[in-house]
Amino acid sequence: MNAPIYVQGAWFVGALLFIFGLKGMSSPASARKGIVIAGYGMLLAIVATFLIPGLNNLGLMTLALAIGGGGAWFSAQKVKMTDMPQMVAIYNGMGGGAAAAIAAVELAKGDVHGTVTTTLAVLGALIGAVSFTGSCVAWAKLQGVLKKAVRLPAQNAVNVVLALVAVALGIAVIVVPPVQPELIALFFVVALALGLIVTLPIGGADMPVVISLFNAFTGLAVGFEGYVLGNPALIIAGIVVGAAGTLLTQLMAKAMNRPLTNILFTPMVASSSSSEAITGTMREVGAIDAAALMRYASKVLIVPGYGMAVAHAQHKVWEMAELLEEAGVEVKFAIHPVAGRMPGHMNVLLAEAGVPYDKIFDLEEINGEFGQADVALVIGANDVVNPTARTDKSSPIYGMPILDADKAQNVIVIKRGKGTGYSGVENALFYTDNCRMLYGNAQPMAGEIIQHLKTMS
Repeated sequence: MNAPIYVQGAWFVGALLFIFGLKGMSSPASARKGIVIAGYGMLLAIVATFLIPGLNNLGLMTLALAIGGGGAWFSAQKVKMTDMPQMVAIYNGMGGGAAAAIAAVELAKGDVHGTVTTTLAVLGALIGAVSFTGSCVAWAKLQGVLKKAVRLPAQNAVNVVLALVAVALGIAVIVVPPVQPELIALFFVVALALGLIVTLPIGGADMPVVISLFNAFTGLAVGFEGYVLGNPALIIAGIVVGAAGTLLTQLMAKAMNRPLTNILFTPMVASSSSSEAITGTMREVGAIDAAALMRYASKVLIVPGYGMAVAHAQHKVWEMAELLEEAGVEVKFAIHPVAGRMPGHMNVLLAEAGVPYDKIFDLEEINGEFGQADVALVIGANDVVNPTARTDKSSPIYGMPILDADKAQNVIVIKRGKGTGYSGVENALFYTDNCRMLYGNAQPMAGEIIQHLKTMS
């Protein structure tokens, strides 16, 4: 795209704003500011694009911006915080789909010239198409539309064959002149099917890593198509997002102690025969006793999980924490990297409730403090506090770093029922002598604890 120097300069400034915005998003304290900065960068890049002389289809471009921007604004106003992971998944998929659509148009028109440029266009198309359908599946799983993982016979073989066919068709698109519409269409059909088939068997336990991986895919696809279009803003923004998504994917996989290949090709399934038998019984506790344990404690560590998100209990939990602090109890929040449905899910919910950032700690920061805690309050978390991960080599979560809640003097678990977590593994923590179960929805249970705390001096 031959753009005037002032347009290219505006794109470059917009790309710099993307980088500064992403840097701001690296910390909860500056994340909001980072999002605003990146938004200004995007606005600048869009306005500059409209200033290119001789640009065609201005009406269609304006209509697309109005529909996309209006839809995003409306959905962002209406979405619940608990539904944020699926919104992230579907928006990420739209980015990958847009990159693939750009490549499809450029390839079909025959406007892509040169082996390098054509190769990048095909790579962006392949990655973007996989990200699009894969993210749609992730959205369906998180939204509850697709309730079960679907695994085909010889699933891994199907994955490999589809990937090889997609690559072969991509190579054919590159080396076979002139433009072959049927070949391009077949390439996109296989690429879209690949994203669908690869993602269908992946379960909820691995979904945070999958979302992060597709985020990286979308960034790379956008970067490649930016090169095809000669747009430096897309190149820089895409590469930065791709790099950040790749690093986050590696961190999330490390947090689960599961190689990325296992996440994609080996579903997390509970073993029917564990080498370690769980002994003991689950003991229940009432809300008044739970309130008393925490009210007269010196230190309470709160471990939030997806159950807190589903119950919309974050505001009640923070109100409870404030009452404890007013009584002189030290309260901290312990966050596991894969708690919830996406990276940072618990951080977002707690921030929405007004929990100060200096009270929220990740696994590495807080794990050494559980041994000095009087009470560990686990709210709707399961696999991330399961001590089986340390000892049972037959368990699918063996080796996964966990929050050491079991090392606290007392453990209170607020849980809706006796079910297992996403991995399907029974939680040995619930059967330990120092653990008590408070059954019920997290919001009313937190409300009951609050009422009892108000009566205690």
